[in-house]
Amino acid sequence: MNMSKLSAGAKRRIKRRLSGEKPTIWVGKSGVSQELLKEIEKQLDKKEMLKIKLLKSALGENEAKQVALRIAEQTQAELVEVRGHTFMLYKRHKK
Repeated sequence: MNMSKLSAGAKRRIKRRLSGEKPTIWVGKSGVSQELLKEIEKQLDKKEMLKIKLLKSALGENEAKQVALRIAEQTQAELVEVRGHTFMLYKRHKK
């Protein structure tokens, strides 16, 4: 069952918007810290969507998708796509 609230079309639009962008957040060996989550939330509040790159050192035993899902859950954002070690998040602005 897909828990996604985003339609396929919305996901395509987000992927198109972000495809040429460089990741604005890099997750390094210190992993997913509270500071990092705050920064992700701040950027999501500003521009609704962002691209995040996981360095190999950030993964440890985890798959990129597990890390991405955890970050999405902790920031109440939507995981749009995981490609390799890069993933996209989307969070609609609060009105």
